[in-house]
Amino acid sequence: MMIKTLSCAVALTLLSTAAMAADGDQMKDAATQAAKPASFEALDADKDGRVSLTEAAADSAVTEGFSGADKNADGYLDAEEFGGMSEPQS
Repeated sequence: MMIKTLSCAVALTLLSTAAMAADGDQMKDAATQAAKPASFEALDADKDGRVSLTEAAADSAVTEGFSGADKNADGYLDAEEFGGMSEPQS
């Protein structure tokens, strides 16, 4: 009886450890996704080929760099301007 009880306790411990490890992996995946900047296509909510400041508000990094990236100062980022945001400035 003691061996059965001990075996059950070990099995439950192993199962709970495996479940916690899986939860940890899901949390890491979510954090990684949150850290990635949104794509141009994802931010262009109205699909007009440009990102407005309102659309850019979905990504704080894009919002912060918006005015510097808007080279023609039209209040929108086209794909080229958006792509330049991630390139290092020299």
